[in-house]
Amino acid sequence: MNTAETQVKAVNKPAAKTKTKRKWKRWAIHLFPIPALIIYGLFIVYPIFAAFTYSLFDWNGLVRGAFVGLENFEALFSLQPYKDLFWNAFQHNILYFAVQMIVQNGLAFVLAFIIYKKIKGAEFFKIAFFMPRLLSIIVVGFLWKLILNPNFGALNVILGKFGLENLQKAWLGDPDTALMAIILVNSWFGLGFAVLIFLAGIQSIPHELIEAATLDGAKGWKMMSKIIIPLMMPAITIITVLTFIQSFEAFELVYAMQGSQGEPYHSTDTLAIYFYRLAFGGTSGGGSSAIGLGSALAVVLFLFISVFTAILLYFMRKKEVEM
Repeated sequence: MNTAETQVKAVNKPAAKTKTKRKWKRWAIHLFPIPALIIYGLFIVYPIFAAFTYSLFDWNGLVRGAFVGLENFEALFSLQPYKDLFWNAFQHNILYFAVQMIVQNGLAFVLAFIIYKKIKGAEFFKIAFFMPRLLSIIVVGFLWKLILNPNFGALNVILGKFGLENLQKAWLGDPDTALMAIILVNSWFGLGFAVLIFLAGIQSIPHELIEAATLDGAKGWKMMSKIIIPLMMPAITIITVLTFIQSFEAFELVYAMQGSQGEPYHSTDTLAIYFYRLAFGGTSGGGSSAIGLGSALAVVLFLFISVFTAILLYFMRKKEVEM
């Protein structure tokens, strides 16, 4: 072997090692998501498929019985008290979504626009509006449960100080006010997040477009409806979809403030609360088929949220304007 060949091999050997090392590093990068995928699979994907399976069987407590096909779904929508409780909870979820869209997101849009206008103390308001979001939803629930207490709660005490005793109520004990109180607390909790999303949407609009529209005579509502809202549609889409999903998965705050029974008289039932009570609480007619019926309800809720989220995304993205 001549000297030239030896030198070529000596040069190629480190190059080959470097190439192999780079390949190994490239493959090693793909190993990092594996723990997260395993956790996601165990706690998200597996329960979804398990619920589909469990809904097709009869159950004797925690013991799986015979295969019953779609009987659990049929019972959920046709037998009492399941049918009435399902539609009662479903109506509450719709109200939950509607009020949050109007109160939480409507107010958030206005506040975001005011902050965008660089009012004095805008940075402070951004932080102040977002502060409740830093608290645990369970903590928020117990805090507001104390505030709304009919005997020593801060709200009734303040109303009494201002001579408004006629407005004092057992806010969480009255079927007419209990659900609305919880929804408004949820709106207070989520306001800051919605403000930041809308503010980001407004700030993403090129300032030149707003200046050009102003020169063309667009002002007030015309500017808002023709320029700002169409160009903010990505942010509006995000917050609408997130609000819809959160409204139909409402559980933690309702549970913290009213427990799992939907008190008073099922006036605060949501589909998630009803599912929990049906599958694990053994009340409201759960009987030996509680897990099967609860799984059927979970499947219905999952499909409903998935389908309507896809529909919302489809129609709202069609309204988005490219800048």
